[in-house]
Amino acid sequence: MSDYVFSPEPTQGLPVVGSKSLFPVRRVYCVGRNYAEHAKEMGFTGREDPFFFCKPADALVPVAAGQAGKMPYPSKTSNLHYEMELVVALGSGGRDIPVDQANKCIFGYALGLDMTRRDLQNEAKKQGRPWEVGKGFDQSGPIGPIHPVATTGVISKGSISLHVNGVQKQSSDLTQLIWSIPESISYLSGLFELKAGDLIFTGTPEGVGAVVKGDKMIGRVEGLGEFEVHVV
Repeated sequence: MSDYVFSPEPTQGLPVVGSKSLFPVRRVYCVGRNYAEHAKEMGFTGREDPFFFCKPADALVPVAAGQAGKMPYPSKTSNLHYEMELVVALGSGGRDIPVDQANKCIFGYALGLDMTRRDLQNEAKKQGRPWEVGKGFDQSGPIGPIHPVATTGVISKGSISLHVNGVQKQSSDLTQLIWSIPESISYLSGLFELKAGDLIFTGTPEGVGAVVKGDKMIGRVEGLGEFEVHVV
């Protein structure tokens, strides 16, 4: 057994609906601009090849079922944006996974928010720099419990929405994904070897916008219920 010069951080674990065991998170991948209307509001059109960025596993903020999660307003920004997403949790992986085999890798699904320091991201874009400061900051990924696919069935359609302080801000359907979940898994597996424990934030609909301290966000995906996150 290896000795370490100091104790490593524990693995990030997420609750699983109907189980006392936790889902161990390995990597967190995010699909960029994966709804047509959101791509348009960000200044892009057409079905370009999918692209991905990552969040650190320890940037996740687990939100327990039936409870409101809390996300602190981050430093160095005055333009914190919400992005409501369906998250796919993988129970297996591989390289160059065929599209028609991709759904077999799915362990379950969760509700997630890809919180974004938009001002820092936009400045990084202008300068051709990486997005980490805008996307991968501490506590940038509130996420609900994982619903096993054995319970939900394969999800390929259904409404997705976000309300802020009771006002609907985002509303779409999973059928509006530019790259479907199996296509995203397949394409991503050509870039990285996917493994059990990986999460994929599948993209956000149009209607992204800013939140401030005190705001309350409620995200919903049909078949998975809702989760609530407060900015504190």
